[in-house]
Amino acid sequence: MSAVPAPPARAAPAVKLTASFSPDRLGAGTTIRVGFRVAYASGEAPLPATEIQFFLPVGLGIATSELGLENCLPSQLEREGRVGCPSNSLMGHGSAVTAVPFGSRFVTERTSVTLFSGPVQNGHPQLLFVASGEYPVIAEVIFGALVLPAGPRFGGLIDTKLPLVPSVPDGPDVALLGLQTTIGPAGITYHENVNGRIVSFRPRGILLPRSCPHGGFPFAVHLSFSDGSGAGANAAVPCPRRRAGRR
Repeated sequence: MSAVPAPPARAAPAVKLTASFSPDRLGAGTTIRVGFRVAYASGEAPLPATEIQFFLPVGLGIATSELGLENCLPSQLEREGRVGCPSNSLMGHGSAVTAVPFGSRFVTERTSVTLFSGPVQNGHPQLLFVASGEYPVIAEVIFGALVLPAGPRFGGLIDTKLPLVPSVPDGPDVALLGLQTTIGPAGITYHENVNGRIVSFRPRGILLPRSCPHGGFPFAVHLSFSDGSGAGANAAVPCPRRRAGRR
């Protein structure tokens, strides 16, 4: 009996990570903008992702910011959608790009992403992502992420477990090609009751440290895929330029 040749090894996808702060002033509140894109070798089908880990620099206190003054419950999201969440639970906005398999080809779909503060789990802050697709897959997908400690180079990580989403019932799963999101007050308005009046305000952002590490603020992302493989990338936000003081 002749040996059956092993299938050719699959090339790992290339991941590109971007990150920035707005505004980029040391010691001030800011909005984090972070995202990644996944590229595959020619002829290779995209893989569904099962986990995303965003590694954050030391000193960025998501849990200690003014963000997430209220929590949105997963049951609220499932029952009422995004409108069912308190306005003071909003944490950020973004978008995702997916590859939806149809037969032997893939169709690219762009979805909006909204980020809410969720209830604490086992002592760890939780974020709730809501991805809303319109075409060709009309669906609202909810998935949670925990803010966990990480080290030694990073101050923490956002660990997101992704559900597998079939393109059609019992069909192949949708593959994630990219995700961009903000975490911070950009585009967000909160409300509070002051002496019987509802007052709108913009929450303070995530506080940047007063000093910048050598080489800038490090970020990293690692993706796990449905076939057991993984890929990742690193990026750094340059140290803000020191602004000249007033005379």
